[in-house]
Amino acid sequence: MNKLCYFLAFDLGATSGRSILATLQEGKICIEELTRFPNRMLRINQQYYWNIYALFEELENALCAVVQRNIELSAIGIDTWGVDFVYLAADGTMIGLPRAYRDPYTANEILEQYFTQISREKIYKTTGIQIMNINSLFQLYAAKNENSFAFKSADSILFMPDALIYLLTNKKVCEYSIASTSQLLNVWNRKFEEELFEPFGKKTSIIPELVMPGTLIGNLSEAIQKECGIPAVPVVAVAGHDTASAIAAVPAESENFAYLSSGTWSLMGIETKNPIVSDESFRLNFTNEGGVDGTIRFLKNITGMWLLEQCRKEWDLQGESYSYSEIVDFALSVPDFPSLIDPDAECFANPESMTQAITDYCRQSHQKPPESVAEFIRCIFNSMVAKYKQVLNHLQVLAPFKIDKLHIIGGGSQNRLLNQLTANAIGIPVVAGPSEATAIGNVMMQAKALGLVRSLPKMRKIIRNSIELETFYPEKQ
Repeated sequence: MNKLCYFLAFDLGATSGRSILATLQEGKICIEELTRFPNRMLRINQQYYWNIYALFEELENALCAVVQRNIELSAIGIDTWGVDFVYLAADGTMIGLPRAYRDPYTANEILEQYFTQISREKIYKTTGIQIMNINSLFQLYAAKNENSFAFKSADSILFMPDALIYLLTNKKVCEYSIASTSQLLNVWNRKFEEELFEPFGKKTSIIPELVMPGTLIGNLSEAIQKECGIPAVPVVAVAGHDTASAIAAVPAESENFAYLSSGTWSLMGIETKNPIVSDESFRLNFTNEGGVDGTIRFLKNITGMWLLEQCRKEWDLQGESYSYSEIVDFALSVPDFPSLIDPDAECFANPESMTQAITDYCRQSHQKPPESVAEFIRCIFNSMVAKYKQVLNHLQVLAPFKIDKLHIIGGGSQNRLLNQLTANAIGIPVVAGPSEATAIGNVMMQAKALGLVRSLPKMRKIIRNSIELETFYPEKQ
């Protein structure tokens, strides 16, 4: 690994995307942001979609930027959010735009209809995945109930990172970590479960061959090479689910850790060798998603910075824009604000006004509603920390080992106030970083596919040697 190698990671989130240029040499990884672009849901006739063609155009822009810098890439990888997918016709054409997981077409009544055919318990014990309206399973069932043309006409289905790989290479695959978010995969044998497809009338063959993270798929298509003036660069199916890529970059030195991937969503969990599927894990709605090197990501989805992001949009429209340093200062100014919300309450999923939804929740729960910007921010921070403590306590009960450290990764790891509040609440050290965990995990899996890194522990050692970390210890109250 003495040779300087360049990698390109596309990290696409539910609100924005980036292309990251990375170098790997002599056991150290360095990254820089090459391009950044928004990823907005399109609202069309009260339905929500992703503009996958705009995302593809941004991928091409990044490839052109690499060419302009005269850089020779070793590989390319793509990660995205989970559960969403595109429909393809028999001739390979995409049928319309992919629906967004926040579309209300998977309302609770859809779930209840599905459960009349297969029970919640059976679904969970088969898939190990927490029951959530947004899961691909319920999206497909909702599409059938809508009599969707795209659904009826589909010859195949590709999850979001796989769809973008298809646009780059003309090859159809289904990467394991992204497939595991769908609630269509049997957690025990890692195959799609035919019985789960029966209520919406499709066969498992509608989804392409399953491949493991770190699989070399093929080179950029000749059309892309010609359009961007780029050579035949290999494209790797990394851990296509952004959280799976992020967890691969946790710089842990032992196995006895929990992680918190902090962004629009907060995902808290542990890494295990085997699924944890029990009556208690079902009751607490924990999930078993696919990781790298055969691991399972046993975790719970928690609504994260979504609450704050939506409030900021409202304040921006009112002409009040705040930097993150100002937001932290606001939170520090009202340390004793007493009211708490449940970040995962359904009313916060996609309200017209997040501030109004928080106000209504507090009133309905007989608490003081926040009034100032500072009180809204502190209410959100305190509520997130309270939820983290609750989920970590549940994790410790279910984990096969004693959790002695929490690693916070992702953009939220840069919030030093939230890190300290979390350490105080959970009573164990919190290690913050890397903030670019998803991109780093993406790159490391590209390197693994090329044989430059052999194992997950070796990947994590490289990250520890490359990234500055900060540890927060619980303060005495």
